Amino acid sequence: MTIERRRAVADLLAERGDLRLVTGLGSPVYDAFAVGDHDLNFYNWGAMGSAAMIGLGLALAQPDKPVLVITGDGEMLMGIGAFATIAQHRPANLSIVVLDNGQYAETGMQPTATAFGVDLAGVAAACGLRDVVTLRSNDEVAALRARIAARNGTVVAVLKIAPGDQPHTIPLRDGVEIANRFVRRAAA
Repeated sequence: MTIERRRAVADLLAERGDLRLVTGLGSPVYDAFAVGDHDLNFYNWGAMGSAAMIGLGLALAQPDKPVLVITGDGEMLMGIGAFATIAQHRPANLSIVVLDNGQYAETGMQPTATAFGVDLAGVAAACGLRDVVTLRSNDEVAALRARIAARNGTVVAVLKIAPGDQPHTIPLRDGVEIANRFVRRAAA
């Protein structure tokens, strides 16, 4: 069983309140934008491997605000050392959701290492993160959203999603404007 990605992202962002969202590049950007544009969406264009670390910095800077990173397996593999760094800090307000389809969707559906058995949840746990889960059904996403909202510690969730690409919904691509818009709203 696999998770339908757009539905999962919509469920995660339901009733978001002041949640700060950092997306990995590519499909997570399109998924978040398909739910609806928001000033607290930080669309990460072209900085592969950095979404989790951007989320960590934001969580440490604003410890009273919830921070959610939604990224793909390819990007998380590129920035895999982020798990070790995040485990050193374990901000209670940080959650990382990895949409794992076993493919690099942006570059032609080449298989990622997760397609050959690399377990991102296992890597996160081995780095010292304690609240780590792998989900395989959309029915499990509401409970994950509640865990994220509780902010009882860093949450890492790997969502096993169906392979394939979704229609691209393209938000603002101007990095300076994305950052300025986000900062204006996050600082308010």
